[in-house]
Amino acid sequence: MDFTPSSTESSIREAFQPDWKVPEFRVDFWEGKTSPHCVIIPVINEGNRIRNFVKRLWTARIHEIADIIIVDGGTTDGSLEQRFLLDSGVHGLLTKLGPGKLSAQLRVAYAFALVNGYRGIITIDGNDKDDPATIPEFVRAIDQGYDFVQASRFIKGGRHENTPLSRYLAIRLMHAPMLALSSGFPWTDTTQGFRAYSARSLLDERVQIFREEFSTYELLAYLSYRLPKLQYKCIEYPAIRIYPEGEVPTKISSFKGNLSLIKCLAKACTGGFNP
Repeated sequence: MDFTPSSTESSIREAFQPDWKVPEFRVDFWEGKTSPHCVIIPVINEGNRIRNFVKRLWTARIHEIADIIIVDGGTTDGSLEQRFLLDSGVHGLLTKLGPGKLSAQLRVAYAFALVNGYRGIITIDGNDKDDPATIPEFVRAIDQGYDFVQASRFIKGGRHENTPLSRYLAIRLMHAPMLALSSGFPWTDTTQGFRAYSARSLLDERVQIFREEFSTYELLAYLSYRLPKLQYKCIEYPAIRIYPEGEVPTKISSFKGNLSLIKCLAKACTGGFNP
């Protein structure tokens, strides 16, 4: 079912499955579906970072191969001015109104994408750390039959700069090894949101992503565990992630946020999120 640009949030919600738990949201604008694939960008108060990233998407001509949808978590810094987004090739802007953080934003965006009939869903952070020029490779991988494509800065062809040492060690020594061991797939980079999914994997009743327990950062770890376990076709693809010098653009607080990530990881790796 493809919704028109004038579709309202209520009419879209009517297309959701009865058991889907999706936070309240607003459709700020929607240009309509033009591609089998979409690029979802979760943001909140990214300032010039999201504006720079949108410009990079335009330069890479991503709007010609996939529909770009921004899902906002409640930005108040004026960075998501609609005329700028429309002029830069963004197809839609959704604003999450209900509670929750990243996983809640993703539930809004995934539900919207799935009822609009997208075959491939690419997600990438809006903080301008990732190189969008790699997105066409993710689209091709989905078209070739992969169900989960994860960006990795740590495999051959990938690159990273200015990664905080604590973040590097956490990924390399704990997060990726634990998910690799528990899922059976040799993941090397599991915390970043630059990834792609097939619609069929997200719609699988054995996965059930539309649950209220997915509120903060749970979905990233859960899907990295669950989809390989269900024998979906997974792959890592080399990518570039560059942190700005002297700055760590992240919404994860130093202690509380990292503790939450560890709890999410442990629960995911032991099957605690399985339906």
